[in-house]
Parts: sequence; C-alpha cells; structure tokens
Amino acid sequence: MDKKLKISIIGSRGYPYVYSGYETLVRELSERLVSKGHKVRVYCHRSLFKNKPNYVNGIELVYTPSIETKLLSQIVNSFFSFIHACFSKNDVILVVNSANGPFGIFTKIFGKKTCINVDGLEWLRPKWKGLGSIYFSFASKFATIFFDSVITDSIEMKNIYQKKFKTPSTVIAYGSTMTSNNSFELLKKYNLKKNKFYLIVGRLIPDNNSKLIIESFIKSKSNKKLVIVGDVPYRDNYAIKIKNINSERLIFTGYINCQNKLTQLYKNCYGYIHGHEYGGTNPTMINALDLNCNVIALNTKFNREMLRNKKVIFFEKKIDSIKNSILKFEQEFNILKNKNSKYKLPSIYNWDYIAKQYLKLFYELTNCQNM
Repeated sequence: MDKKLKISIIGSRGYPYVYSGYETLVRELSERLVSKGHKVRVYCHRSLFKNKPNYVNGIELVYTPSIETKLLSQIVNSFFSFIHACFSKNDVILVVNSANGPFGIFTKIFGKKTCINVDGLEWLRPKWKGLGSIYFSFASKFATIFFDSVITDSIEMKNIYQKKFKTPSTVIAYGSTMTSNNSFELLKKYNLKKNKFYLIVGRLIPDNNSKLIIESFIKSKSNKKLVIVGDVPYRDNYAIKIKNINSERLIFTGYINCQNKLTQLYKNCYGYIHGHEYGGTNPTMINALDLNCNVIALNTKFNREMLRNKKVIFFEKKIDSIKNSILKFEQEFNILKNKNSKYKLPSIYNWDYIAKQYLKLFYELTNCQNM
C-alpha cells in the first residue's frame, strides 16, 4: 500500500478561491489528493479571504500575508509561505508560478523535496515589461536550479525550458472545469440566443489580445454578438480601454467564477475566439475543447499543440487577419461542425489523470512509492 503523503502547495491565491488556472489546478488537485487519503495544506493570501476557516473539504488552509498589487502580491505571500513550510512537517512541496523560483533556495537549504509548475513564458508577457520581465527571466532560471523537479504544461513549453535553460521537465497539463448543464439562465440574463454569439474568456491583459480581437470583430460586420468574460483584479489602463469600447454587439460580463454559468456560455456559443499568446496549455481553451466548441485561434505553437486533433480557423496578430478569419469561420461553419462532430477531449486533459501524474511525481521525489 502506498504511503500517505503530507503535501504543501504554495504560489496560488488560495483555496477555494478561483481566479485563474493556478487556483483551478490547486482546487482540482487538492480535492482529489485528499479523497485518496493524503494530507494537503494550501497557503492562501490572507487579505483575499474574509472568513478564514482552518479546513475546507478536508484541506488545511494557512493564511499568510500579502500586498495586493500586481507586482508584489505573490512575491510577498510566497516569502512568508515558504518560511512557514520550511519549518513545518511535509513530505513534498508543490509550488506554482515561476515567479517563486528564487524562493527555492529556502527549501534547498532545509532539504525539502520540491517541484514547481512554471506555467508560461512570463518574461515575454507585455504586462511584465521592463524590470518585471527581467525578474521573471531570472526567476525561471532559478526555478530550474533550486527545485528538485520542474513541471511544464505542454510539450512545446517543455522544449522551451530544455532549450533555454538546459533543463528537463515533466509535462502535466490542465483539465476542463465544465459541468453537465442544460440551463439557459445566464443567456436569458444577457438576452443571448444559442449560436448567436462568439465567446472570449480570459483576463483583460495585452497578451490575451482581447482589445485587438474586439476591434477586429466590430470591423467584421458579423451579425453575431461578442461576449467577453474576464477582467483584472487591479486598476489597469489596458482593461479600462477595452471596457470603454462602445458597441451594442459587445457584452462584458466581468468575472464569472461559477462553472455552471460559464458552461452555459461555452456550450451555446457560435464560436470560441482564443487570443492567448504566451501560455502552454490554456485552461479556457481546454474548456472550449471539452464542450467541442468550434474555435478561431491565434496561430501559436502552443495553440496548435492543443488543437492538433481538431479542425479550426487560425489567425495572425493583425486586425485584417482576425476580421477575415471571422468571415471565413462563418462561411465554413457547417464544414467545421461536421469535421469536429466526433471530437473528444484527450485523456491528458482529464483531472483524474492529471492528479495521478502529480501523485506519481510526488512519490518519485520522496522515494516512498512502495512503502
């Protein structure tokens, strides 16, 4: 019988707070690990939680300080979380976010078994230009030095870390958060009809290219509507400019953290438009694939990897290219729908499979698989 592990998770905003792919990973993984009898501790941003229970769904929660600004929130929180974890009993520590790379020096000194999920090419993201970009580049390098194992979420990201940092990594993807849902409640709220709207889901940041997509959509003269789900948790000029674009064909919902409601939009949209540029496996794309949405996507190697078994329309990062792709999508919609009729989400994007992959890695790090 396998030994039951004590696992600490650092680097997300916490549990059960759901905001991005990292929080989704922490939730889906933690709950599955606890159900298998393992002890899981998640470190949370103290300022984000009004109520602070010690346990939720069998998961231990530790609330450490943070400064809720774009640049410092995670770094400050991770510093205190790492110190706490180093003086605590645990078999293995899972860290998410390459920004935490330098803190691996603490776990190295204390002899803690650690692995880090490094996510995307943070040093290339426009929101981290200047010193932020330099920090992420160095932090990602430190992650490959101080941690016992590096986790990447796609083959293409694995190749980048191998080439740039000369470091092998274990590929473990993300999974879908969609539910079994036949409700039209949210569609009624926004006066939407099935197959009469396109959908964008993601933070309103430059590397998701929401502004470019919205401007291109308006120029396309499509008679569909465009629903934009997402925002940013801080005051940001780019996000403000997007929300100030005035058109009766645009619907801004802000954040939708309820997966049942989000499922309604994915399931009933005419097409999902994906402009994410620098990530590996993107959770919003996985959701679209899980419900077999027809897709228009930015032409990147990461998107091509996720979409390799599906017929889609790709576009380049230009207004005319996006506009023409929307027009082509509408002209070829029935062809795309027929070719994708038998598409099934690959098992690598299944959360039960993903949890098994993480647990396998944890056992390898602790050398106690057969105990």
